Amino acid sequence: VGAAAVVAAVNKAALGHQPHACGTVGCLQAYPGSRNVIPGEVRMTLDFRHLRPERLDSMISEVRDVIEATCAKHGLSFELTPTADFPPLYFNPDCVNAVRNAASELGLSHMDIVSGAGHDAIFLAELGPAGMIFVPCEGGISHNEIENADPKDLAAGCAVLLKAMLAASETVAAQH
Repeated sequence: VGAAAVVAAVNKAALGHQPHACGTVGCLQAYPGSRNVIPGEVRMTLDFRHLRPERLDSMISEVRDVIEATCAKHGLSFELTPTADFPPLYFNPDCVNAVRNAASELGLSHMDIVSGAGHDAIFLAELGPAGMIFVPCEGGISHNEIENADPKDLAAGCAVLLKAMLAASETVAAQH
């Protein structure tokens, strides 16, 4: 029951901080895991994302308050162990424009999106200008075992990357 209250609080916090908020309980394990035994322990992962750090902090605070109140109400205890914390990253505007322009020049539909996932580009952006290109996935499902993209969409993404890189190289060459 305590775990259910936390799951509901994560969902409520994410929905209450739109746009660009994400809250997920991706893993939830009850121990001992027997269908007719009340669990003595529940472990879960909580994942919060938002573009604005203050909104992210607010989401986490709201859920922490529910965890504390739920534990007090039901005589439970909890332990929170942070595993990763990546601040929001805004990609290099020149890279983003190069991708946007390449898609337009190729006649491809495109839109700016926000990704809360921890991609390698987060780390590359520490070394130099970075951006990302996403292609549509079947049913909108990504970062999942059943993710599937049409080969034509993958080829279009590669064409956008090539055109964006060529444009960037021309810009750099013109500056020197």
